[in-house]
Amino acid sequence: MEERRKAAWIGSSVIVTGNVNSTEDLVIDGQVHGTIGIGDHNLTIGPGATVVADLAAKAIVISGNVKGSVKGSTKVELKSTAKVDGDIASPKFVMEDGAALSGKVDTGQRNK
Repeated sequence: MEERRKAAWIGSSVIVTGNVNSTEDLVIDGQVHGTIGIGDHNLTIGPGATVVADLAAKAIVISGNVKGSVKGSTKVELKSTAKVDGDIASPKFVMEDGAALSGKVDTGQRNK
């Protein structure tokens, strides 16, 4: 049988407590409490998701609720429905109108 999904998925009825590691892209629509590290892959936090965890991934798109530090090696994007309580570190940061952020953003670029 041919594999058709393009990413691992934590569904809306799933609650994970502990560390989540993945060697492929990951979509979270449920709840995660702990840490999420997926290295050189993309992480998507869906609009109904609640995540209390430190996040580390290549690119991170957040539409739901996140409490914890967010580290994207290439990009972090907050959609209009995102609510983030924590610091963000990424060379590229995008925040849509309506998104809420309580924390600081570090793009690694300093004024000379």
